[in-house]
Amino acid sequence: MKQVIEKFAEQFASLTDTYLRERAGDLRVLGQRLLFHLDDTLVGTNAWPERFVLVADELTATTLAELPHERLAGVVVRDGAANSHAAILTRAMGIPTVMGADIQPHQLNKRLLIVDGYRGELLIDPEPVLVQEYQRLISEENALSKMAEGVVDQPGELKSGERVQVMLNAGLSPEHEQTLGNWVDGIGLYRTEIPFMLQNGFPSEEEQVAQYQGMLQLFHNKPVTLRTLDVGADKQLPYMPISEENPCLGWRGIRLTLDQPEIFLVQVRAMLRANAASGNLSILLPMISHIDEIDEAKKLIDRAGREVEEMLGYTIPAPRIGIMIEVPSMLFMIPHLASRVDFVSVGTNDLTQYLLAVDRNNTRVANLYDSLHPAMLRALNTIAQEARLANLELCLCGEMAGDPMCVALLVGLGYHHLSMNGKNVPRVKYLLRHLDHEEAQQLSEQGMNAHTATEVRHLVSTFMERRGLGGLIRGGR
Repeated sequence: MKQVIEKFAEQFASLTDTYLRERAGDLRVLGQRLLFHLDDTLVGTNAWPERFVLVADELTATTLAELPHERLAGVVVRDGAANSHAAILTRAMGIPTVMGADIQPHQLNKRLLIVDGYRGELLIDPEPVLVQEYQRLISEENALSKMAEGVVDQPGELKSGERVQVMLNAGLSPEHEQTLGNWVDGIGLYRTEIPFMLQNGFPSEEEQVAQYQGMLQLFHNKPVTLRTLDVGADKQLPYMPISEENPCLGWRGIRLTLDQPEIFLVQVRAMLRANAASGNLSILLPMISHIDEIDEAKKLIDRAGREVEEMLGYTIPAPRIGIMIEVPSMLFMIPHLASRVDFVSVGTNDLTQYLLAVDRNNTRVANLYDSLHPAMLRALNTIAQEARLANLELCLCGEMAGDPMCVALLVGLGYHHLSMNGKNVPRVKYLLRHLDHEEAQQLSEQGMNAHTATEVRHLVSTFMERRGLGGLIRGGR
């Protein structure tokens, strides 16, 4: 079966037509899923080892979601970039990950592996002395985590007294997210696409109401930001395949949902119905590149509100509305947003990709993707200054928000609403309590004046090590 699938995939890959050539990847994914279900030894959760490292040619967010996360010790992928959505999801679960590894997955079966997510290294059948060294690092890592967890129930606050809102990026692991309710200031980003990706068809309005209501009521006294459906590029729905020559610049995010308004209306109605009792909903619109898109989306939200009020028979709370700033065009349009939205949230993952013209899913250029590029820091500074002048609430919900290598820079640039994955919350709170605002501002100025991302990383590493915080960025303690 595997040979037949690969034979046909190679035939598709050799075709001159771009659309048909891209079907080779679809055929391989379908083949992997078919082989999985044909293998009697891999049926059901109990068939997985108690602890295992997933080694694969490719990894999609959909495949990852089907794995027993509590047993997954590491992830190694041959064809994948460190900033793809699949990689982001594994880090969100606290799983060491190496993407773009030079491996043949079938040769690693039942081998002893060390997955070093800090350095992006895979060690195969390491010497005992190396195993001992990594065990020591893991022990130090656990000790540091325990120290960080000691302040997780305290508010996010700098050593100099300034308050920083620590929010949660949710939607991936409901069980873990429930435990964080008292430790965060709300939900800064709820990824509504995750439930869509786990089903065989579009979830009904009733199913979505139940999903959103659970989160809104769990954080009933705190703000909850639900992002409208953000699929396309490397976040595909199995029942709505989208094939494009350049998907990162194509039909995704708000572009897709405005072209398919029935999908948007069903989802927004579900959000508004779920919010009828709690009143703590904010709606976040992804992939905005034109002001017209905001205006069109708001008209649909207003229409959905009227339909829900007619259905319920009473007036419902109006949600706050915000947009993602992840397309560079919006850096220059912030003064025109104040009359249209209540807040903006910076999506640093895609903003980095578009600002540097680097496809974050392409392993050939993965080394060029770096959110600490000085141009990126200057862009973030521009956004913060423009938002302040426009009196717009500013949040940041990309990977940078939960990365200890970036937090001091962000605070110095004026970002005091950081939304991150749950695994990062304790360490970021610990770091914040050891930061002085004036020192963070000086660091951000130095970063913006640097010439290269390497120089910025050296500045941050020196800053952290001098304050006894180096273990947060390199492993160990």
